[in-house]
Amino acid sequence: MSKLWQGRTSGDIDKNAEILNKSIFFDKRLVEYDIEGSIAHVRMLSKCNIISKADEKVLVNTLNVILGELSSGKLSVDESYEDVHSFVEGELTKRLGDIGKKVHTARSRNDQVALDLHLYLKDTSKKIVSLLDMLIDVIVKKAKDDLDVIMPGFTHLQHAQPILFAHYILTYASMFERDKKRFLFCVNSSGVSPIGSCALAGTSFDTDRDYERELLGLS
Repeated sequence: MSKLWQGRTSGDIDKNAEILNKSIFFDKRLVEYDIEGSIAHVRMLSKCNIISKADEKVLVNTLNVILGELSSGKLSVDESYEDVHSFVEGELTKRLGDIGKKVHTARSRNDQVALDLHLYLKDTSKKIVSLLDMLIDVIVKKAKDDLDVIMPGFTHLQHAQPILFAHYILTYASMFERDKKRFLFCVNSSGVSPIGSCALAGTSFDTDRDYERELLGLS
């Protein structure tokens, strides 16, 4: 398998250096988001007449097949690749030949890294907010069920004042509410689209960044 950087080099890289340069051992968890981003990118390329409708159809269908196989366990991420992005593109090319390479048109790996992380953080933060909501509801219910329970309040490891257990446990609900606000901030900040920056300052292709952003539900 040729390496991403191997265009002007020959020979083998030292195994330790190769392992150091790989990110697939941990970024493989982003594969779902990498495929989601690639589907949106292909649809944008087709809308802008950069690739044909026929190519769009076969690329999107194959990306969905790959995602389905990964979800079912029929396919696993091949860790011989350098990163998750090269794995997805490599899998497409294995199945479609040169058509598979078109997925990378007008896009840099820099775009993909930033986009995958944005989608992952947005999705994961939403899930955490949902779990916090469930936890807060349980705490509030427990507080209502035990309104008559009195307990000692402590300060400096000593008995201080008598307090309600409900009052005490609701302090945790307040703390989790503050945590929720932090994760909601993360949802908003990670929802900003990085698409179109490419390697540094955009691309010479006449792309539609807004259309691709809308497909992904980003701001």
